[in-house]
Amino acid sequence: MLRMEPRTRKVLLRSGLVVVSLLLLAVLGFVWWALTPLGPSEEALEALKTDELVRVEEQPEGIVFTSTDGTSTVGFVFYPGGRVDVRSYAPLAREIAERGYLVVLVPMRLNLAVLSPNRADSAIEAHPEIVSWVVGGHSLGGAMAARYAADNIEHIDGLILLGAYPPNGSDLSQSGIAVTSVVGTRDGVLDQDTFLEASRLLPANTAYVSIEGGNHAQFGSYGDQPGDMSASIMPDDQRWDTVIAITETMLPLRIKAQ
Repeated sequence: MLRMEPRTRKVLLRSGLVVVSLLLLAVLGFVWWALTPLGPSEEALEALKTDELVRVEEQPEGIVFTSTDGTSTVGFVFYPGGRVDVRSYAPLAREIAERGYLVVLVPMRLNLAVLSPNRADSAIEAHPEIVSWVVGGHSLGGAMAARYAADNIEHIDGLILLGAYPPNGSDLSQSGIAVTSVVGTRDGVLDQDTFLEASRLLPANTAYVSIEGGNHAQFGSYGDQPGDMSASIMPDDQRWDTVIAITETMLPLRIKAQ
């Protein structure tokens, strides 16, 4: 049997400890990064309050927005962007709920939708009163919502992509569901070449909406985002155009569900 010299053994032990320490630091650094998300803004926090138009409740499935006017028949499950606090999308959710839709903002493990791609399951199970379901999301959240739709096409009727595109392997081209893709002309985060290439994975009748002057960050309410361009329109204007695009997708489902 080959015997290892004590000195060699000590060197290997120290080297192993260094490697383990570096790996531990890398893991801790990643967790710290993931647990320090962007947002929410003061506007987003204000939008989380119930008023005479919208009821907001924190439930196990997520943050639920419902119109106080009556029972919704169409639900929208929203996946947040990568490393963005889910509460940052409260202004968008509130405006959609005001128009008679149920909206569920679903939080993600470590604020990354890629770690919780099936979070829509709990929202759908918690609301059996909903007749038609639409899933969607922003950036990484949109990609994971597309994956969820492709994997659960039997109970998903629509998909909303905000500054996002479906990942490889999530082919929705023959799905028959309603899809709307919304991008800002000043989006500095979205990979334009990959976005165009990924269009082959979407139905031929996908609605593409381009918001002139909109950027990546203003789909949420969390401030500036590294790598993004400055928007040339106000956040309220970009959100308004986004809400119109989303509700135009869901309105036919609502009419059908009546």
